[in-house]
Amino acid sequence: MKIIHSIAGFGALSLLLTTALAADLTSPVGKWRTIDDKSGKPKSIVQITEDKGVLTGKIVELLEGATEKTCSKCEGDLKDKPLVGMKILWDLKKEGNEWADGKIFNPADGGTYTSKAKLTEGGKTLEVTGKWMFFSKQQQWQRVN
Repeated sequence: MKIIHSIAGFGALSLLLTTALAADLTSPVGKWRTIDDKSGKPKSIVQITEDKGVLTGKIVELLEGATEKTCSKCEGDLKDKPLVGMKILWDLKKEGNEWADGKIFNPADGGTYTSKAKLTEGGKTLEVTGKWMFFSKQQQWQRVN
């Protein structure tokens, strides 16, 4: 009888963990690997958090492909500040199947752009778009487990 209860308990725990992991893929909350546009190499890890339905992202790690460690192109208070810990994504709000009306900061050029993000590939990729006037640029960030 104890064996049956143990098996049932293990099955329930497995179902709970599977459900928790599946739910994780429906939200951009978590860590994401950014890819350098020019070299195609991983550049940084961005941690996305959610507070009251609004997404924010900050750089938590620089990878081997990162050429700069500080924000040399930034102006004002951010000039020459470390990239690790820098907020680069904010104010994204859920709209249908994407998060929109936010801002993204690009330390490579010191510019701030209108931003949106959308999960693809079953939550394994985050399409992040920055837009300025008529110009837009899209990146594919990879979820880090």
